[in-house]
Amino acid sequence: MATVLPKVPVVIVGMGWLGGIIAAELTKQGVKVVGLERGKPRSTQDYYMVHDELRYAQRYDLMQDLSRETITFRNTDKMAAVPMREYGSFLLGEGLGGAGIHWNGQTYRFLPYDFEIYSKTVERYGKAKIPEAMTLQDWGITYDELEPYFDKFEKMAGISGDQEQNPLVGKRSSPFPTKPMIKTPVLKMFEDATKKLGYHPYMMPSANLSEQYTNPDGITRAPCQYCGYCERFGCEYGAKADPVVTVLPVAQKTGNLELRTYSNVVSVKNDGKKATGVVYVNTVTGEQFEQPADIVILASYVFNNVRLLLTSKLGKPYDPATGKGVVGKNYCYQTNGGAATGFFDEKQFNLFAGAGSLGMEIPDYNGDNFDHSSLNFLHGAGIRISQTGQRPIATNSVPKGTPGWGKDFKQKSLQYANSVLSVSAQGSSLPFRHHYLDLDPTYKDVYGLPLVRITFDFEEQDRQMIKFIATKTTEIMKEMGPTTMGSSDQLGPYNIVPYQSTHNTGGVIMGADPSTSAVNSYLQMWDAENLFVVGASAFAHNSGYNPTATVGALAYRCAEGVSKYMKEGGMLV
Repeated sequence: MATVLPKVPVVIVGMGWLGGIIAAELTKQGVKVVGLERGKPRSTQDYYMVHDELRYAQRYDLMQDLSRETITFRNTDKMAAVPMREYGSFLLGEGLGGAGIHWNGQTYRFLPYDFEIYSKTVERYGKAKIPEAMTLQDWGITYDELEPYFDKFEKMAGISGDQEQNPLVGKRSSPFPTKPMIKTPVLKMFEDATKKLGYHPYMMPSANLSEQYTNPDGITRAPCQYCGYCERFGCEYGAKADPVVTVLPVAQKTGNLELRTYSNVVSVKNDGKKATGVVYVNTVTGEQFEQPADIVILASYVFNNVRLLLTSKLGKPYDPATGKGVVGKNYCYQTNGGAATGFFDEKQFNLFAGAGSLGMEIPDYNGDNFDHSSLNFLHGAGIRISQTGQRPIATNSVPKGTPGWGKDFKQKSLQYANSVLSVSAQGSSLPFRHHYLDLDPTYKDVYGLPLVRITFDFEEQDRQMIKFIATKTTEIMKEMGPTTMGSSDQLGPYNIVPYQSTHNTGGVIMGADPSTSAVNSYLQMWDAENLFVVGASAFAHNSGYNPTATVGALAYRCAEGVSKYMKEGGMLV
């Protein structure tokens, strides 16, 4: 039996970027907020001089314990789904700060095309360009409407980037708050090659600070040391923007945030029309608590947001057979492939040094920045080079034809440790009627609740895109002048075993129509006006860019919506 606690104005589920931003914005206005985080507390002191690749990058110290809760996966509904028992395709963060602790810091805005993708595609190419099974739809908000929230996120996090506007990305109301990161010889080679080919390179927008910075909330952080330990690691310097060193201290300083760690929310209480609170389990003692609240905000990762709605019977579950329902709809991922790798016999690049967002990109083949009339796919990919730091356990790049073990393998690994570069592509993932999330009928978590089941595979759309993009990455690498090079333009079925990207999206998508979306442009749920569901779960598709900046902008938009709701009530749209 759950212990019922006193009612509070707002309860937030998940204290990563989303929960931290919303908590900071509300508590600054004097609102009392309870923040529930199922993992442990964290601070920068936890990472002092802990550059332990085995512990963090290989054994996933910052990630969710899959023996307690995981997901199940299948490529099609004709297959039996099985649990992901070891980490592979993506990594699920846990603990204060969530995935915001172990991210790389790559902070791109989605393109104006992304937010009106259906309308703009039909306007340029006609409805026939969209495959029948593709459930493409607009987001219910435009880039221009979201731009002020992008700006606010970037100023809070101190995003480093080019001070000049790139003509192929969304217009900015103000420059990046800090200068771009160091342009290394690797990046200069990419810049020279792409400019010679007529493209538009720009420095990767970075949450790794290029210089000391004090944000509008008065938080001061030190610059990046280029140690190369960003992804899968916490930042000991606080140079990488994360919730623990930016928004959470602001919320805590107000005295209006009650933060409860080791608090795993298992259901959203509701009366069928409104949320009335949440039930959570203390993961240390096993005690159950009910936290009543006037407003409930789900700010956890994609899979948990979807699972809490489905297990709590909130919203209409998506049915792929009929295309009706919304919760679980439009699950998307990231389509990576088509990279070109070059080996340089006469050059060395100090690749052990780097940062999670030290890189350069061309947007020329992302979104609808190029003509798709004669192509068998929509959208595209960001083409980039990055210098994130080549760590010794995971990095053993050797030319094609080298044995996978033995003397020759060791010799080539050493020879090219600092002499191999890759021009890669991060491709969009568009929604299909048969890609979705639901509850697994067989497998359950440690509390006896059903796991989320993923049904997803790459489509011909994705294979055609990678085949096209591979011609561009190869072209750029050739221009960079390697001694030898290799590339691949093939994309097989989606396989959950090898790591690819922690960019899972969809399932509680936003839009202007309650029949095709779960939340409105303030992330307010159509079916429960005092319930807000924020995160990449709101994405109606995934772009060829990293999602964090767009997630952050939506969190600021949601915080504004919660404030309006507290004053006015009712549906905000």
